[in-house]
Amino acid sequence: MKFEEGTIIAINKPRGPSSNHAVVRVKKTSRIKRVGHAGTLDPLASGVLVVGVGRAATKLLWGPDLHEKEYVADIQFGVSSSTGDEAGEKTEHAVAQIPTEEKLLEAVAKYVGVISQTPPAFSALKIAGKPAYKLARKGVEVELKPRTVEIMSIEVLSFAWPTAQIRVVCKSGVYIRSLVQDIGEDLGVGAYMANLVRTRVGKYKIEDAIHLDDI
Repeated sequence: MKFEEGTIIAINKPRGPSSNHAVVRVKKTSRIKRVGHAGTLDPLASGVLVVGVGRAATKLLWGPDLHEKEYVADIQFGVSSSTGDEAGEKTEHAVAQIPTEEKLLEAVAKYVGVISQTPPAFSALKIAGKPAYKLARKGVEVELKPRTVEIMSIEVLSFAWPTAQIRVVCKSGVYIRSLVQDIGEDLGVGAYMANLVRTRVGKYKIEDAIHLDDI
């Protein structure tokens, strides 16, 4: 499969490979050096990674048409993680009272709209020119400032203690790991993101994306 200069493609990235791995694969296939993506997808996350091939295409990756994103996240309650996801060191929480679905709905509702969110320490955001996750892995205490982000909707798809699944539609800049941790704290039970699938970026949907293994 060969991609032409100026092409924007949606890749269905599986769990495991990094976003940069996908970009490198497209570079080798297209033999075009200028290739970029419209927002990192963590190695443990899967789903839509929008990639631009060539200078003209990469300039379009941060346009307003690609700002809206949709995710489906699996939540594990009663346990927190140092990274906010499956990769981190886990800490179990003593749960005195299991929250009801009504309480969960109340908790997620407060995060819909323009909110302040603190990004996770294990993120690609840079501190003094270095990615925060690299510093955090070395044991350096990382403090990232809260940022203003926008979440358009959160839908609870399922809930059966101690797990839940939610669908989130948001603008760029939202960290689902932080959202899940905040929900767990609000409920007083702790939580981490057990799995994440990005199902849409702008008009690009997961069902129409090219699987990474087919490139």
